[in-house]
Amino acid sequence: GPDAERRPIGSETSPVIVLTATAADAAQVAEVDLAARAAALPTVRWAHTPDEVRGWIAGVLLPGGEVWVAEEAGLVLGYLALHDDFIAQLYLRPGYWRRGIGTTLMRHAKRLRPDGLRLWCFQVNARARAFYAAQGFAVVECTDGSGNEEREPDLLLAWRPGSASAAPPR
Repeated sequence: GPDAERRPIGSETSPVIVLTATAADAAQVAEVDLAARAAALPTVRWAHTPDEVRGWIAGVLLPGGEVWVAEEAGLVLGYLALHDDFIAQLYLRPGYWRRGIGTTLMRHAKRLRPDGLRLWCFQVNARARAFYAAQGFAVVECTDGSGNEEREPDLLLAWRPGSASAAPPR
């Protein structure tokens, strides 16, 4: 079946596994995307309707490749999309935050892009900013949001191998 091509990445001890996303994941990926954005960013005025997001995920994002899901017992808990050296999407299902799922997906991305990664993050997203800082990302550029569809001030963040990772507080 279609699952034969899905290669799990991760440890045998963790119930959360990272798999290449397939068309069959589209509904759950869209559910995670929409729920995460609503929970994390209630003040952002989104440029696309939920139906447009669902259509884009099923018709553009997943067929385009380089998308992975973190799942446990068939439930998609988060997803990651890469485009060149950019993390284009990284969202986790609300209720499953701060359990290491984002870190698992980020480790996967760093293995796939050992020379470095970049991403855009809305300035208002304090939780994501703290997560990315802990993952070793640094702010490269701040914008007023005129370059994104939401017109929301954002940050360009970058991780390079060997760059100082955030040390735990003493």
